[in-house]
Amino acid sequence: PEDINIPSLIERLKSDEVSELILAMNPNLEGESTAMYISRLVKPIGIKVTRLAKGLSVGGDLEYADEVTLSKAIAGRTDM
Repeated sequence: PEDINIPSLIERLKSDEVSELILAMNPNLEGESTAMYISRLVKPIGIKVTRLAKGLSVGGDLEYADEVTLSKAIAGRTDM
């Protein structure tokens, strides 16, 4: 937590006119943990916290996608 300067982020969110915090973390255990940690600290301030979508990459081959990637892609699907 010290590495990502959370106190500074919280102060900026409280003082600026911010309505949403978009988190862009690596899709690994460290990224997931960091996103959850930040989300827990920010939500009580009343700011919407979101993450970038996860799933299949453009140009990727569906044949090589693992179950977790497919699951995230299905969960994050959008209307056409």
